[in-house]
Amino acid sequence: MINQVTLVGRLTEDPEVRFTSEEKAVTNVIVALNRFGRGSRLDNEADFIPCVIWGKQAENTVEYCRKGTLVGINGELQTRNYVNREDKKVYVTEVLVDKIRFLSKNKEQEVDNIEMNEEEDS
Repeated sequence: MINQVTLVGRLTEDPEVRFTSEEKAVTNVIVALNRFGRGSRLDNEADFIPCVIWGKQAENTVEYCRKGTLVGINGELQTRNYVNREDKKVYVTEVLVDKIRFLSKNKEQEVDNIEMNEEEDS
């Protein structure tokens, strides 16, 4: 079976890094993608895809990316669920990022086309 996702879009906000109890870096970002298809381009519709980035890739994303940065993402789709404080089951679908490529520069940086693989995190 194949579970592969490829996205190119812009970050909706500045990423922030967190650390797990095992001190592994993680950041959650949302990537905005324009919809394509019959009539969609004219309506400026977009999808907002939640993505999870781990390790050194998460740290580099926080360092080099800001709201509006164009990124390319390869990863896999995952679903999970949990019970919230109101005792309701919440379902989450997100992309677990294997590789991220930074495709645009921010004014504060001199970085273009940085690419990291999950294997480089070790």
